[in-house]
Amino acid sequence: MLDMQIREITKEDNLQVESVIRSAFLELNIPLKGTAYEDPETSSMFEAYNSERSVYFVVEHHGIILGGAGIKPLKNFDKDVCELQKMYSAPKMRGQGMGQKLMDRCIESALSFGFKKCYLETIPMLEAAIKLYRRNGFYDINTSLGSTGHHNCSLWMIKEL
Repeated sequence: MLDMQIREITKEDNLQVESVIRSAFLELNIPLKGTAYEDPETSSMFEAYNSERSVYFVVEHHGIILGGAGIKPLKNFDKDVCELQKMYSAPKMRGQGMGQKLMDRCIESALSFGFKKCYLETIPMLEAAIKLYRRNGFYDINTSLGSTGHHNCSLWMIKEL
């Protein structure tokens, strides 16, 4: 396993985090429209998560960002529901247990922020991510929640915290 650490995002990480997210879309042939690829927050992740009850974690290896994931209140929805957002990784990070560690940090943060449920949206083709979500207690629901703006994400999941 590579020597990787998980830490909170800094402003200096914005460019690398954006690159990891956008590269994952291109590598995995994920639709660009109506997803995090065109989300304005993707270019300024530090600023997007620098607010109350929000946090974004990055995985770093010798100064290089290899992935990340975050928690924020679900926009235009119940204050007790957060959203797991923008969980992406570079190929070098995959298969080494860091996705689980990121998930653990995000869920711990959601609990410490007082959320009761955690929601996420994804795309059915991201099978490895979906397995991770289900292994961690997320289950499918029949409709989207809140106002994420990600209309191309057609799989909606939630977890009781």
